[in-house]
This record gives sequence, C-alpha cells and structure tokens, in this order.
Amino acid sequence: MGTFPENLKICRKRSHMSQEVVAVNCKIASGTYRRYEKGEREPNLSTLCTFADYFGVTLDQLAGRAPLPDQEA
Repeated sequence: MGTFPENLKICRKRSHMSQEVVAVNCKIASGTYRRYEKGEREPNLSTLCTFADYFGVTLDQLAGRAPLPDQEA
C-alpha cells in the first residue's frame, strides 16, 4: 500500500493514460494533477471521489488505507 500520490500514479499508469488525459477527463488543470502526483498538493474530497470513480477504486485504496486491486496487503 502506497501513499496517495503513489497510488494515483499507479492507477493512471495501469490505465495507460497521460497526466493530461486524466486531468481533462476529471475536469481539472493538468498542472494541478501533476502536483497531486508529486505530493505537492492534496485534492479536496470531491476531487478524490472523482479520481476514485474514474479509476474504479475505493477512496481507501486511493488513499493507501487498503491495497489497490492486484496488490497484496
């Protein structure tokens, strides 16, 4: 289980998408998305929910409180 920035990047890479594509699809600025992956900013709850829904994971998985699918605990 990783941190939120690590898990966000893992989810994106597993989906074979660029940061820009995810940002556009989640209706946020690409620079903001990059800062989330770098751990320089933290999204609000609404944005976290958008990411979780977009990648098909739970908030706990995204936040690192539970393993991502296909990861061991």
